[in-house]
Amino acid sequence: MYSAIFLKAFTIIAFICGTIGAQAQVMKAADLEKYAKQRYGDKWLDAAMNLASEINLDKNESLTYQQVIEAPGKTKQQLYVALNYWATATFKDKQAITLNDKESGCIIISSTIPNIVEHTGTINKYSVSITPVIRLDIKDGKVRVTYTVQNYDILADVSGGWLSLAEPDDRTRGDSKRKQNDATNANLYDAAWEIAGHYPFVEKDPQKRTCAKALVMTHAYSNAIIDKVEEAIKNGIVGNEDDDW
Repeated sequence: MYSAIFLKAFTIIAFICGTIGAQAQVMKAADLEKYAKQRYGDKWLDAAMNLASEINLDKNESLTYQQVIEAPGKTKQQLYVALNYWATATFKDKQAITLNDKESGCIIISSTIPNIVEHTGTINKYSVSITPVIRLDIKDGKVRVTYTVQNYDILADVSGGWLSLAEPDDRTRGDSKRKQNDATNANLYDAAWEIAGHYPFVEKDPQKRTCAKALVMTHAYSNAIIDKVEEAIKNGIVGNEDDDW
């Protein structure tokens, strides 16, 4: 009996450790929130309004950041290998890397960051996810990083608001109970919110608290991605990817 219990416990621990190890390179929502608070504080409305003065939406009204990272002395081939290694180690979803062109020196990644914001409003509860498109253009001695988010992906729960008639234990908590576009629960629906159509770009926004935090978290993730790309370029993933072996 005890051996069976020990074996079961060991299996659970091994599974947990394996899961953490497999996802170690990915910044989860909880880590992203901590990172955002360290940089911008936890007053989301103020932080979003401050960022709005620094952010320019692109011609498609998407949120786009671009930065060139210098890599003196490194060839296009060396940089491509380093960034291809970083991309495959970081994004575990096999479909995340949508373009990997060695000859042109271009890697494009599209990977969803689920539940970066969860907010309970008066009527609805909202869960916000984003799917940034990360483009890496590589030349001898430099890399250009372009990070774009077109909209917020919303999962709304009409039984989850503060005025909901449902008891807290009976609410659907849809953000963790179903997959996107699963229509089996009538209390849940999906929506795509255009960034330009919400706070802080629109002052009178009924979802301003949700969108304020979503903007700050989206901005923070862009910084985190660029930091990680720069680290991969300069120091590699584990710090020993050199030619001296």
